[in-house]
Amino acid sequence: MARVTRLARVSRGTFYLHYEDLPALAVDACAELLREAVDALHASTDPPSVLTELLGSVSARENVYRSLIGPGGGGPLGEALHGQLRERALAERRRRAETPGDEAIASAVAATFTGVLGGRLHGHVPGTDAEVATRIWTMVLALHRSG
Repeated sequence: MARVTRLARVSRGTFYLHYEDLPALAVDACAELLREAVDALHASTDPPSVLTELLGSVSARENVYRSLIGPGGGGPLGEALHGQLRERALAERRRRAETPGDEAIASAVAATFTGVLGGRLHGHVPGTDAEVATRIWTMVLALHRSG
């Protein structure tokens, strides 16, 4: 904590006014990833190139993301990402027409992405960015079609 506040030239008190702890700061710093992931999973192309690019961006900083997203998609960033993806998927489904099971499908879409991303970061999901993006996209489409 001392190093972070010294580098940022702020007091610890100032830091704690804005953030609960270092993971909270890291999640805030990775907010762009959250927006990009939500947008990528709701793009209209098949599979969206932005999803492949997003995976490449995550791979380039995998040590940072690995510390914030667990192997199953948990962790502070994984939970935040899951929540935003779920909200967006639910809103998209309800915009078309509300149907029973929307909540379950939205949760499954979010869990699919965060789980695969976490697995990839921790070495459990092999493949190129394009291959993994295609797999994610295929699963997300299947989930949306299941309802």
